[in-house]
Amino acid sequence: MAGPRPWLGLAWLLGMAAAASALPLGAGPRDEVLAAALQRLREVFDIEELPPDVLPRKKPPQFMVDLFNKVADANGITRAPGLLEGDVVRSFEDRGGPGAPGGGGAVSRGAPWEGSSEVRLHQQRFYFDISAIERGEQMLKAEFRVFKLKRKRVARSEGQHFCKVELYELLEGGSKLQKKHLIASRLLSLYTEGWEVFNVTQTVSKWVRNRNSNHGFLITATHTFSNKIEHNLVTFAKSQGNLQESRNALLVLFTNSNKRRSSSFVPSSTKLNPAKDDALLGVPHEPQIIENSNASRSRGPRAAAVSATKSHVTACHRRELYVDFHAIGWSGWIIYPSGYNAFYCRGSCLFPLGESQNATNHATVQSIVHTLKLSQDVSTPCCVPDELKSLNLLYFDDKENVVLKNYKDMVATRCGCH
Repeated sequence: MAGPRPWLGLAWLLGMAAAASALPLGAGPRDEVLAAALQRLREVFDIEELPPDVLPRKKPPQFMVDLFNKVADANGITRAPGLLEGDVVRSFEDRGGPGAPGGGGAVSRGAPWEGSSEVRLHQQRFYFDISAIERGEQMLKAEFRVFKLKRKRVARSEGQHFCKVELYELLEGGSKLQKKHLIASRLLSLYTEGWEVFNVTQTVSKWVRNRNSNHGFLITATHTFSNKIEHNLVTFAKSQGNLQESRNALLVLFTNSNKRRSSSFVPSSTKLNPAKDDALLGVPHEPQIIENSNASRSRGPRAAAVSATKSHVTACHRRELYVDFHAIGWSGWIIYPSGYNAFYCRGSCLFPLGESQNATNHATVQSIVHTLKLSQDVSTPCCVPDELKSLNLLYFDDKENVVLKNYKDMVATRCGCH
């Protein structure tokens, strides 16, 4: 016999939800069964608070959409192991800063320099609410992603083509920007635009340990030029309507959830009826009759009887089990995929077990003992998944942050006798 079977728990949950919806309106059991099934389904997908419907009003960051497409196919199935660092990726959009002037806007300051030159200091504040991080999550990496805008009026005759950009951690809140800690510094061209990515793992790890220490980031840009003072020479995109929504600054966290997600759930008082479950789940019948010509040739009456019995039995095989997020009311916050085929295994594992049934040695011995009736308590081996793949969901959480989460062992890719 195999271990826990997540596909069986999922089949039961969807079957109970379908059964509840088929009950007459107003029937008490319908609401109770449906609520219990959906609650358990939320636990399977590790959703503590059901997020609000934000689609299509709110759009996800393009970085998160691209990351999903990199690690998963259109159905959410993982393309290859190791593409994702950790099993959870959380993105937080810039929300200004608590008490920051203009909600965390930009400030420019001038200071005298040698000769006729001026030094201009341009700074912008960014704040991210990371309270959605769950306790116990292991921080692997944190990235601050900010889009540098191209300078609108290019005046190359000024002689300065680069500016020094510095990223700071703010050490106090409100409008005070004096106390800060330097995280990184780099030279950037004044005449190009694009994403700048800073590794801020150490800083964010501290914020996770002490939420009160999060006062946001400060970016400063300093540059020198002659005979002229110019404001906003270098700016980074901040959320200002739909035009810049896709360029809004992001804090991206790669973590491990360190949770042992529940793998099966079949109440002891509930017995699964294969024919009834298929009707509830809308599973198409795909009979695969066992044929073994060698078993029926030149054998005694007992072998012929076994062969005759097996000719009417469906062999262990994989069948479709489509999970439609729209049907269960989750399409308002799940971005991708709209649903997926979990598949499940159905059929018998009678002796002799062929190569196509992917039987273990233990299952082969068990089938022999059962066939020869060497023990009255030994049943036939079970038809279960012996190869599973993980599923990836891209969704809005209850705080409208976009999360990419990987769920292990959610899709049966092969069935066998165990």
